[in-house]
Amino acid sequence: MATLVVQQRVDAEVAFRSFGFQESDDNLVPVPYPDGFEWGVFLQPHVRRFDLFSAGHTHTAAVIARVWDEEPEVETAGWDEQAEVDYESVTGDVAVWGTGRSDQLIRLGRAGLWRVRVSCAGRTEAERVTRTEGTAHGMERYTIDFWPKATST
Repeated sequence: MATLVVQQRVDAEVAFRSFGFQESDDNLVPVPYPDGFEWGVFLQPHVRRFDLFSAGHTHTAAVIARVWDEEPEVETAGWDEQAEVDYESVTGDVAVWGTGRSDQLIRLGRAGLWRVRVSCAGRTEAERVTRTEGTAHGMERYTIDFWPKATST
């Protein structure tokens, strides 16, 4: 059974329906955010980076980042979208990008290869509010689970 190592709450400043997570040392990212962002793809992997396509145009998304010692159980109830990708971290720190680079970092605790599961709720409401009222705060909610990727022997 997986053990939760650390949990952090961060705010992601979404711009033009996109935000991303990448290696904190930008020099180690071959194509930094937002270059290569693909419109309409919920979770898009890149080298040392992954991007998210938000339902809302410009808003603040609430993100819970959880680091596990092994793959956690899949929680399927209550999510609008869910997907997984591989992610490599060289420093063990992940920067949050949206309207710019956030001062907040996700601390993985070590460098290495990781598996990432992104789950999202509140997409319909975030889309409606950003379309009709302007910006929204915390309506679109993400949980991002990181766990060490098992390597083949």
